[in-house]
This record gives sequence, C-alpha cells and structure tokens, in this order.
Amino acid sequence: MTETHATISRGAPVFPAGRYGRRRAPGGRLRRTLLAAVVLLALVATLTVISVRLYRQYGDPVYDAQVITYTDITDNQVLVDFRVTVPSGGSAVCLLRARDRAGAEVAREQVTVTAEPGSRHVTTRHRLATTARPFIGEVMRCRPVS
Repeated sequence: MTETHATISRGAPVFPAGRYGRRRAPGGRLRRTLLAAVVLLALVATLTVISVRLYRQYGDPVYDAQVITYTDITDNQVLVDFRVTVPSGGSAVCLLRARDRAGAEVAREQVTVTAEPGSRHVTTRHRLATTARPFIGEVMRCRPVS
C-alpha cells in the first residue's frame, strides 16, 4: 500500500471564497468587549440615578428610630427605650409593637415624641401593655405628625 503525505503550508490556511461564511476582521473581539463594557457602565449609571431619585422621593432619613433596649418583660408588659431623629425641634409619631416568642404580635401602639428646641434627637422610654408574654419590643417606623 502506498501512502501519500499532504504538504502543510507554514502560513495561515487559505479557505475557498464563500464556502465557510464571512471571516471576522482582526480586532473585532476587542471592539465587542469595549462595547459591552460601555453598555454595562451606562446601565450601572442609569440604575444609580434611578435609585437616588427614588430614595429622595420615598425614603425619609429625617425620621429615623433605633431601639436602645427593651426591658422589664412580664406577662403583660415590656418597657421599650428608643431614640428618634427628627427635624430640629420637631415631632414624630412612632409605631411600637411587641411580639411573643413565636413571632405573633401581642401589642401595638402609636407614641408621639417631641424634640427639645434646637435638638434633633429624642430618647424616650415607653411601657407597652401586652396581651401575652412578649419576647421583643420594636419600633416599626416613625413619621411626621399629621
């Protein structure tokens, strides 16, 4: 049996025109990568602008509440100490609640707090009367007095 060896050229292969589709131009991959990076950057910038606008429109950082502690837990009460940030000398209505160990709500009450003139922070202690033994006392939210 006779064996024929094909010769392989040392350069780039030459394909018949039109047989394997259009060849990609060199450097196209870099162009696509840059285009994808620009589109991604534009998307992130757009989402950031939308987030900031929505936060300014719906978020209210002026009325902020933090629970300091909840103590004096008995079968029918919990004592909640909390701090509220309000506009200087302003007031806020805060919604407090207590939950039992299973997570069921056992008390809910609205409390109005008022800051001293020139002060933005109010520290308050409030006793919540509960229908069962509470496990935790919380401040749900604070809003302006209407």
